[in-house]
Amino acid sequence: MAHLVRWTALTAAAALLTAGCSGGSSDEDKDAGGRSSAGPSAAAPSGVPQALASQTLDWTRCKGTDDAPAPDGDWRCATLKAPLDWSDPDGETIDLALIRSRASGDDRIGSLLFNFGGPGGSGVSMMPSYADTVSSLHERYDLVSWDPRGVAASEGVRCRTDEAMEAAESVDSTPDTPAEEQAYLEDAADFGEGCEKAAGKLMEHVSTTDTARDMDLMRHVLSDAKMHYFGISYGTELGGVYAHLFPKHVGRVILDAVVDPGADTMGHAENQARGFQRALDDYLESTGQDPAQGSRKIADLLERLDAEPLPTSSPGRKLTQTLALTGIVLPLYSESGWPTLTSALEAAEEGDGSELLALADGYNERDPSGRYGTTTHSQRVISCLDDKQRPTVEETKKLLPRFEKVSPVFGAFLGWDTAGWCHDWPVAGQHETPEVSAPGAAPVLVVGNTGDPATPYEGARRMADELGKDVGVVLTWKGEGHGAYGSGSDCVDSTVDAYLLKGTVPKDGKVCS
Repeated sequence: MAHLVRWTALTAAAALLTAGCSGGSSDEDKDAGGRSSAGPSAAAPSGVPQALASQTLDWTRCKGTDDAPAPDGDWRCATLKAPLDWSDPDGETIDLALIRSRASGDDRIGSLLFNFGGPGGSGVSMMPSYADTVSSLHERYDLVSWDPRGVAASEGVRCRTDEAMEAAESVDSTPDTPAEEQAYLEDAADFGEGCEKAAGKLMEHVSTTDTARDMDLMRHVLSDAKMHYFGISYGTELGGVYAHLFPKHVGRVILDAVVDPGADTMGHAENQARGFQRALDDYLESTGQDPAQGSRKIADLLERLDAEPLPTSSPGRKLTQTLALTGIVLPLYSESGWPTLTSALEAAEEGDGSELLALADGYNERDPSGRYGTTTHSQRVISCLDDKQRPTVEETKKLLPRFEKVSPVFGAFLGWDTAGWCHDWPVAGQHETPEVSAPGAAPVLVVGNTGDPATPYEGARRMADELGKDVGVVLTWKGEGHGAYGSGSDCVDSTVDAYLLKGTVPKDGKVCS
């Protein structure tokens, strides 16, 4: 089942489709040349065993996998050891996979750590493909990313087989009968059982807080006195949690495509219903259609598919209602995907579901041979450990009219998802909303895009407010798609570059149109 209520990685979605500044810098961690002055013992994480704090990373050429060849250029990979359980740092350890390309110039600032979202996205595989987007930063920063715990090469979790993943696509994600409700909840419980078997003791130690602590160990082992960080989508939540835990270690931090830290499970679902509907309306207007009429036409198509899935060119597979919605979602992540959406919708209206199915397969990381990626598995394990809320079917049903009013296309799916995503999950969640307050931290640049479907713009202001006075600084882009940096705005890119390269903090509330 495609999962829409959680945020997904900017670069993954994009790859599948294809002003005055004021203020100064916080340069207490820099020498005269702007470089990090950290040494191996600077700002060491408290409570970390000496063996882990003093470990040396063995950077070697990255190896290719079944899913991707080894990256070209000077990319190197290494393994960091971290405690399995941060409440018992002297106990068992796990391995975290890192990737790095050293700064190309002589005036190096330090490491710039990237998280591309999910949760569950592989930074090791995404970082090389994102390097061109951040080429202006590469001269002065080492570009660094990693697979967070429970993801891909870092003890990655796979909860069910490819055959079971494909079989689950026939489960109705907006059940209309008691039998469909039972099948929907049984599928959710089965997924959780599979995750528990696959993850074992790791299941209780893949939270965002655990990963934020891994980041601070990483910062120290990389010999950076401050954490310079670029978080996208879910990576903004991770960045906010890091700032809360380690405010004195915050360096230059960018949060782009911002998750609303004040929204609970139902709040996130409603936010995304509003965000995707807003993006769909913008798309429909761009094609000359009335958004209300265009949305009704798409909703009617989805209702027909609920009763009778469409044939496709993929042997033995049909386009179900859930797969069709997933196919509609993917091109809304980037304005460049809108023509693809037009073609796919036209084909579906003519009785061919092949194009929407191909888009859904892209979102679900399914290749032509029927192999699925692991992002959805890791995403669920991490998000259900983070989130303690477990809405019941009865609670969801009461709110469905509200969700459907917000979005006639996405509302019902996102509403039902709140009941199914962590249903009967074997591990208790940790909080209702993450704590991101960071008093005393250096300024954090929070970038919001007014047309963002997955992490609606309103979350940027909320994140800045919760980070605290003189910490959160909002930069607004009046654009389309998931994320702002590298999306076509010279104003956004130059403002972010000035902040990361020179420490120039823009005026809070600056707008790029």
